[in-house]
Amino acid sequence: MPLYQAIQTADLIDLHPDTPSCEVQFRRFGKHQRFSGRIRTVKCFRDNGLVKQLANSEGKGAVLVVDGGGSLASALMGDQIAAAACKNNWAGVIIYGVIRDSVVINRMEFGLKALGTNPRKSAKDGAGEVDVLVSFGGVDFAPGAYLYSDEDGILVSAEPLA
Repeated sequence: MPLYQAIQTADLIDLHPDTPSCEVQFRRFGKHQRFSGRIRTVKCFRDNGLVKQLANSEGKGAVLVVDGGGSLASALMGDQIAAAACKNNWAGVIIYGVIRDSVVINRMEFGLKALGTNPRKSAKDGAGEVDVLVSFGGVDFAPGAYLYSDEDGILVSAEPLA
């Protein structure tokens, strides 16, 4: 069993009290409650073209962090993109925005956190940036840093905690 599944974020932060913890109260989707990995990022607003592109590439156990500006207006991930991310070995996804197709995603062997749901599709123009520093919830999500997510929250560290 990977160490991140054995040690909870509460225990990790007790051991490393200066570790930033995300203050956003995300909703959980998918069957995997816990996931961790190196961070890859997308910064986009109401356009999931880059999210789809990355989900369709080899994830190598990374966590995709999507900064959608906190918009609730249109979904940045649906069941097809989530299925691609699952198939391509992404450990999980954090979306500072919303998703759609939550019933189907909740049946997937996948971990996902988002602000909520909206059935509206987003644009697919590919507008945005990949692998840039994104910040929300009092945390900087730097590409290559380590993210730990479980039922209690999200921790980010420049170095592995476990």
